Amino acid sequence: MEIILNKDIPKLGYTGDVVTVKPGYARNFLIPQGMAVVANASNKKMRDEMMKQQANKIKKLVEDANALVAKLEALDLSLKVKTGTTSKIFGSVTTLQVAHLLKDAGFDIDRRNISFAEPIKEVGIHKVTVECYKNISASISLNVKPEKGE
Repeated sequence: MEIILNKDIPKLGYTGDVVTVKPGYARNFLIPQGMAVVANASNKKMRDEMMKQQANKIKKLVEDANALVAKLEALDLSLKVKTGTTSKIFGSVTTLQVAHLLKDAGFDIDRRNISFAEPIKEVGIHKVTVECYKNISASISLNVKPEKGE
């Protein structure tokens, strides 16, 4: 069943995208929740008109996201954590910790937009990905250091 998304839905699409999903998922969840509408001719026409009107806004958002990526990639973060004798971290570094570091550096990034290639459980330099806008993301280096300088 083809639907038009009214909201960004992770792993499915962004607002205004026409996607194909199983009929039950659309009828029982997406449409009643107001997250999507059926992709018929009139709704597609309304979507096209809405996209034309939002083209300038989207262009501005993309420019802002690219500027943010440039600022973030120039940033080097460092985080002190408790470690054992073998430089293993007690637990792991979370996206919330990285979000607090970014907030201290002057960037208001939601923790849900931060991801790691693999869980950070050791001391060292790791890559952190920050999604700024749809398919625009920044790669930040995070230096994880032991708390007591071990």
